[in-house]
Amino acid sequence: MAGGPPFGLGVETHDGLAALTRALRAEEDGKQLRKELAANMRDALRPGAEQAKGAIMGMVSLRTAQPALRPAIAKKIRPEVKLGGRWSGARVKAFKTKNIRGFPNAPKRTNRASGWRHPVYGNREVWTHQRGKIEWFDRAFQGREALYKQAVEQAMEDMARRIANRAH
Repeated sequence: MAGGPPFGLGVETHDGLAALTRALRAEEDGKQLRKELAANMRDALRPGAEQAKGAIMGMVSLRTAQPALRPAIAKKIRPEVKLGGRWSGARVKAFKTKNIRGFPNAPKRTNRASGWRHPVYGNREVWTHQRGKIEWFDRAFQGREALYKQAVEQAMEDMARRIANRAH
């Protein structure tokens, strides 16, 4: 998803998802079914999240500053599912790394070609420019977008079929 926020790979089948969410609300055990649908959609995207984690761990590390940046970024990559509200859908997202070396936008900055600037060993008088592994997040999904989208849509389809079978 080169080019902008939110930083993630998303599946937006909004109309179908909105209809499915409405159908879930109408069911007596809709809350439980909704949780199950969200879990199934997250499970469908989990392999993509693992690919992205592997991609950031493959970034070259030149120094041993603590806490380590790559594992901190990898820990913040996970599938996200929202059913209802302003945004509905499923995506793999790299969340901000709030307390890691004062670098909250680490996932975004390490992914872009222009890199980032930082002080050399904390010395605010001397700054350096650093590049990460360019487009590590985007390239982790290249050629597999349709596979993940199909897996999420299959989870939605299974739940819709399950609700339809109850009506009969």
